[in-house]
Parts: sequence; structure tokens; C-alpha cells
Amino acid sequence: MNKNRRRGPVCLAAPLAAQNLQWISTISSASLSLSRILMFAKGTAIPKSFVVPLFALQAPASIISWIKGEYGVWTAFLALLVRLFFYIPGELELPFIALLVIIVAPYQVMNLRRTQEGLIVSLVIAGYLAFQHFTRAGSLRKAFDQGSIIATLAIVCVVAVPCFLLV
Repeated sequence: MNKNRRRGPVCLAAPLAAQNLQWISTISSASLSLSRILMFAKGTAIPKSFVVPLFALQAPASIISWIKGEYGVWTAFLALLVRLFFYIPGELELPFIALLVIIVAPYQVMNLRRTQEGLIVSLVIAGYLAFQHFTRAGSLRKAFDQGSIIATLAIVCVVAVPCFLLV
């Protein structure tokens, strides 16, 4: 080992790269759809069906390719079989619906991903979700209460990611 080599702080050049922002958006979308199941956000009354197209537009390419691949098709098939024979609560159907939407989406729709038009559509959906969340919470201050802080942070991330990607 060379003793003349300096050791010092290392600076990462792009911690907010597009792929990292897509992962943040995906995790935030998942936490929005799971927030009622986990009972973290008791005051979240946003329409959860809007999370599915937002997820389809903002998910990283690795997740989309997995879903459109053979494993995703088998997962959707098994989920459909479970849904046929057992009762599944409405909140647990959202991941299944997201799988099906991504699998059957035409090429033109999936081609919107990573384009400016797709980001604008994502921003409109995220803005609508934020509007619904904050108006139903009553105020910005009430939205950050202990009962709905996870959903509020997820909404903020879901809105911020398309904004950062547009810049």
C-alpha cells in the first residue's frame, strides 16, 4: 500500500440521481398504499387507486422488468388464484392490481416512463394526492400529527420526486 496516498473524506457526486429518486418514489408509493394496513396513518383518506398509475410511471426499470418478466407473470397468476378462492381486503388488492396494470400495459403507455410527459402526469397525480391528503387532514399542521406523519412524509416524497426529475 502506498503511504503517500492521502486519506480523507470522499464526496459522492450524485446522491440524488434519477435512479435513486425513482426508488424513493417507489418506496413512498408503497408506504402510501400500505399505510392503512399497518395503521400508521389513521387519518389518510386519499384515493388509493391513484397510487397504482403513479407506481407504474415512477418505479425503477429493474422493478418494471421483473414484473413484465416471467417471475412477475407467475406472481400475478398465483395472486389471481389466491384471490379466486379467498377473500382479500381492498388494500391488499392494490399491489395485485399494480402487477396486472404493468403486465398488460401497452408499449405506448409504458413508453411514457422516463419522459417529460410521464413526469408531468406523475406530478399531476401526486399533486392531486397531496391536495386530497392535506384538505382531509384539515391543515398542514394537522397532517404532521403523530397519527399520520408517515403518510404525510410519503406524500411529500411522492410530490418531490417528479419535481426533482423535471429539473
